[in-house]
Amino acid sequence: MSPIVEVKDLHKQYNPPDGVTAVQGVSFAIRQGEIFSLLGPNGAGKSTTISMLSGLLAPTSGDAIIDGHSIRQDAKAVKQVIGVVPQEIALYDTISARENLTFWGKMYGLSGEKLKERVTAVLQIAGLTDRADDKVATFSGGMKRRINIAVGLLHNPKVLYMDEPTVGIDPQSRRRILDTVKELNKQGLTVLYTTHYMEEAEELSDRIGIIDHGQLIAVGTQDELTAMVGQYDTVRLDIGATAEINGTLVSDLAGLDGIHHADGEAENVIVQAKDANTVLPRILQTVAQHGRSIRRLEIQEPNLEAVFLHLTGRALRD
Repeated sequence: MSPIVEVKDLHKQYNPPDGVTAVQGVSFAIRQGEIFSLLGPNGAGKSTTISMLSGLLAPTSGDAIIDGHSIRQDAKAVKQVIGVVPQEIALYDTISARENLTFWGKMYGLSGEKLKERVTAVLQIAGLTDRADDKVATFSGGMKRRINIAVGLLHNPKVLYMDEPTVGIDPQSRRRILDTVKELNKQGLTVLYTTHYMEEAEELSDRIGIIDHGQLIAVGTQDELTAMVGQYDTVRLDIGATAEINGTLVSDLAGLDGIHHADGEAENVIVQAKDANTVLPRILQTVAQHGRSIRRLEIQEPNLEAVFLHLTGRALRD
């Protein structure tokens, strides 16, 4: 079966020939009914990729085929089969949730009873039926995010793009959104999800593409990706000093026997080791020799953060 989304060597350079290149040769495919996540730090090219796949931004080169339609040659047909949940809230604060959804439904070409039915249905999906007639200005950030998702579902899309949908919201709202994504997918919706939160990609995704500096550097299931780093454990040390201050400490840790890699991130030092328990005494001794104290220590088995560190030489930062 052909993939429902096929991205082919997508490039985007702003103000060529000398402008910033935001996306460089990105290629991937998404099977129908799959949740595919693009995982990478802010500025990695995730939103630019989504904008091109949505028809909002013209690629410099390359193409993508969405349900058989080219984003370059048939953008109108593409827009009919996709739903888009942008990173920015696309709602009018001075009118109600129902009025917002009715407005956007008309933009999708819905009308009459069909429009009313879809507005009712997506309000239920968002869990905000009881607040349908309240002004959006009275909603919390998480509630606005949920209505934002509801807008993208109004026309029953085949593919839903979700660009960092949980940024800046409380943990309870985030949990609700993640559960909604899983439920929609269970009902057959294909989802392209972007995030810089490793734990979201791990929980949601059938497959994951790791993107950095506009390039897709790895694609696979979580097991396939973590297999790339072998069995390296990650030791995270909170020592309360900036990465710059910790520069010499990181260098000394990287030189220890049994240490695969070391890096500084904010107030943490992150170390990869084949067997964390074996090297931990040497790590603690080295930290003490540098006059640092450890406020918190965490050992993680191989995960996506370890993969990113292995592939890029640095931690996955927000």
